[in-house]
This record gives sequence, C-alpha cells and structure tokens, in this order.
Amino acid sequence: MTIASLMMAVPFASAETMVSVPLGSSLRGCEVINTCYIPYEVKVAVGETVTWSNNDNEPHTVTAGTAAGGLSGEFDSSLFMSRTTFSHTFEKEGKFDYFCMVHPWMDGVVTVVAATEPTINQEPTINQEPTINQEPTINQEETITVEPTVTGMLSDGTKILAWTTTPTVGEKMEIGIEFEGADHVNYDIKVTQNGNTVLEDISTYHQDGKGKHSTTPLDSSDPVDITIVFQGFGVDEKAGPIGENVIFSNVVPEFGAIAMMILAVAIISIIAISTKSRLSIMPRV
Repeated sequence: MTIASLMMAVPFASAETMVSVPLGSSLRGCEVINTCYIPYEVKVAVGETVTWSNNDNEPHTVTAGTAAGGLSGEFDSSLFMSRTTFSHTFEKEGKFDYFCMVHPWMDGVVTVVAATEPTINQEPTINQEPTINQEPTINQEETITVEPTVTGMLSDGTKILAWTTTPTVGEKMEIGIEFEGADHVNYDIKVTQNGNTVLEDISTYHQDGKGKHSTTPLDSSDPVDITIVFQGFGVDEKAGPIGENVIFSNVVPEFGAIAMMILAVAIISIIAISTKSRLSIMPRV
C-alpha cells in the first residue's frame, strides 16, 4: 500500500512588519509585561522589513543589542521623534535583541529565519498517520476565565482586581493586578508576610491597567497582605483619587481575603470615626 506524500509550507509575516512604540513607554513599567514595543517579539524571513512607529510623546531609539551587553552594531535608528518611523531590512538569519538608548528598560526581539520552500515528496515516519487540515498551534493562546482572588474599589468607582498564586514556602508568589476598564494607571504595590516585606514596587505604570508582580521566595506558606497606593491615571498629567490605598489582608487564593479601601493618609482618622461605610469589606465570592 502506497502512502501519499505530503506537501507543507511555512507561512511568514508580510514583506513589512509593523512594531509600535506605544504611548507611555518612556515610563518604567512597560518592561514588566513586555509592552514597551508592541509586539515585543516578531518573526520575519530574510529580506523582509520591520518598521517601528513612534506613537509615544517622547523621542526613542531602536538600537541592536542590550542595555546590559551593549550595542551589537546590526542596526540603529538614532533618535527618532514622536509620530515618525524607522525601518530596517534584515538580510541574514538570527535573533536580534534591541533596546532604546534613551530609556534602556525598553527592549524587544526580532527573529529572522530563512524563507522556506515547500517540501515535496517528504516520506512520513513509519506508522505515523499523516495529519491533514490540522489547526496550527504556534502562538495560539487559550483564553481561560479565572475569578480574581480578591477585589477592591477606589472612591471614583474604579474596581481593582487581584489574582495570586498560593503562598508556598521557598517559592515566589505571583500577583496580577487589574484596574478594570482603566488605561494609563500609576500605582505602588507592597506585599508583606508576617510583617516582612516580600515585594515593593514603586511608581509602576501600565498602559492597559494590568500589571504582573513577583515576590521574593517566601519564608512560609502563611497568608500575605497586599497594599496598593493609587498614584493617578495618565502619563504626564495625573488624574483620579491620587493617594488612596487599597489593602487586601490575609490573602490566600483558596479562602479569599478581606479587602479594605482607605482614603488618603491625612483623613484616615476621619474615616474611622465618621465614615465607616467607606471601608469596603469584600471577601472573595
């Protein structure tokens, strides 16, 4: 019995691939979730061009190399201003790291591969069934809906959602923060366990209102306390209830937590005495 030969081709990006330098990338925070250049990593074939568009309000560079290792010399945009572009055509295979010399926390990757010709008369492995019309799985992300571990709210009604892994001795605890429906969010976050600080990120910025944080390896599996200090919406001019705190106490994913909103430090005592209803106690449902 003869098994029909297979013909396969590998698709690549179009002749020109676009990368955006988004608004707010000049501020620290975008490197946490790889959004200083969007997309963070692109894959092109030899001979194809990548064009970077500066959509920020600040000048930037696209410089081959890394902030830690220095310039590789493959390409360099020099300083290009807001609302301008820089393009480079890649003539050889390889993985090319790049960064902004003005804002060195900004980095990205271009992977260049050879253009692949169709493979004809490729013999399948013995006893291996040919796979026909199989959906590609490369770069395919599965959408999973997970309830937040805890929720809180600012006085302007902005809901704060937090997802955490289970605190485990000797392991880092991963924490995801989302300001629901908000953009260009600035905040501080501090996590303590048994009175010891295991995470303190100051002046974080997230363009889409979503941030990821990791603690140091924990000394125990006890619950943690998470304090978020809101520092405003915006890039240059900040708005919103700046200085408000949201505190999540005794955070354990299996059991939820008590979430309390505390307004600016200067009026904490007033809240405690006269506006107890402003403290929201929201255990996980």
